[in-house]
Amino acid sequence: MKIVVDSAVPFIQGVLEPFGEVLYKEGAAICPEDIKDADALIIRTRTKCDAALLEGSPVKFIATATIGTDHIDLEYCKQRGIHVQNASGCNAGGVMNYVLSAIYGSASRKRMRLEGCTVGIIGVGNVGSRVSRALQILGFKVLQCDPPRAEAEGPAQFCDLDFLLRNSDIVTMHVPLLPTTRDMADARFFSKMKLGAIFVNSSRGEVVVEEDLLQAISKLGSVILDTWKNEPNINRNLLNSVDIATPHIAGYSYQGKLQGTSMAVRSVARFFGIRDLYDFFPNPEGELRDAVKLDLRGKSEGQIASIIQYNYPIFTDDFIFRSDPDSFESLREHYRYRREFFID
Repeated sequence: MKIVVDSAVPFIQGVLEPFGEVLYKEGAAICPEDIKDADALIIRTRTKCDAALLEGSPVKFIATATIGTDHIDLEYCKQRGIHVQNASGCNAGGVMNYVLSAIYGSASRKRMRLEGCTVGIIGVGNVGSRVSRALQILGFKVLQCDPPRAEAEGPAQFCDLDFLLRNSDIVTMHVPLLPTTRDMADARFFSKMKLGAIFVNSSRGEVVVEEDLLQAISKLGSVILDTWKNEPNINRNLLNSVDIATPHIAGYSYQGKLQGTSMAVRSVARFFGIRDLYDFFPNPEGELRDAVKLDLRGKSEGQIASIIQYNYPIFTDDFIFRSDPDSFESLREHYRYRREFFID
C-alpha cells in the first residue's frame, strides 16, 4: 500500500514505513501525481481534498490530523466511497489554554476587571465544552449557544445568539465552518455586543466578516484573532487593528499534536487492518507527554493571570507573528508546541 503524508504532521516519521510506501510532502503541494497510486492520505488543513485532487485516484481513506473537515469535499468523498476521519477534540485543551491566556492577558493590559464577567461561548462541541468547564471553575458565569445541541438535548443549558451577545462581557467562537456559520459574525452580530466586550475567534476565519469587525473594533474592548480569511494572505489592516494576533496556532499544544497524530494513524490502521498500530501513540524521547495541573483556588485575579501567562505567554506568539506576518505558514510549520495546562 502507499500512504501520502503531509510532512508537517508531527511524530509520524518512521511509523508507517514498515507497512507500505510512504511519501512525505508539504500539505499545500500534494498534487494528483502524488496520489495517482495512493491508498490513503494523512493530511492537515492545507491539503484541499476535492475532485481536482482526487479524481481518478485509488484513494480509499483520508485521515486529517485536525478537528475540522472544511478542507475536504465530504460529499464528493461520500459519492466516491472514500472514507474520511478527523481527529475530533484533539486540540481542545490547547484552544482552552489559548482562550484563557487571551482573556486574562488582554484584561490585564486593558485594566479590565474579570470578576463578575459573563462569557458567551458560541459552539459548544469538544473545544467549546472544554473552554466552558475551565471558565466555570474560575468563577465566570457562562452562556452557551449551540442550536444543534439545543435541539437534540433541550434548551436548558443553552440560549439563543441574540441573548448571548447582549449579555456577555466576553464572546468566544468555537464553531465549525458550515453554511450556517460562514459570515455569522457580521455587522448585526457586532452591533448587539456590549460596549467594551472582548471578542475572541479561534475557530475559522471565514465565520467573521472582517470589514464589519474592523468597523466594530472601536466599540469593543479587545479583539483576539487566531484564524483569518484567506490564510496565509491575511488582511494586514485587520492584523494591525486587533489586540492579539496569532497565526492559527491556538490548538498547537504538544499534547494536542500527540493526540492528533495518534488518532490519524490509528484510523488508518483500523481501516486497513494494520493491527500493530491499532493502539499507536507517539512517544518521542525526552519530551513531556503530560499536561500541567494548575491549582488556582484562592488566587487573586492578578495571580491567576500571572500563572496562566507563565504557562502560555500568548503575547510572545503575538509579537513573533507581527514581526513577520509573511511567515504565516512557516510559523505554523515550525511552531514550538507548548505544554498544555489544565485546571482542577
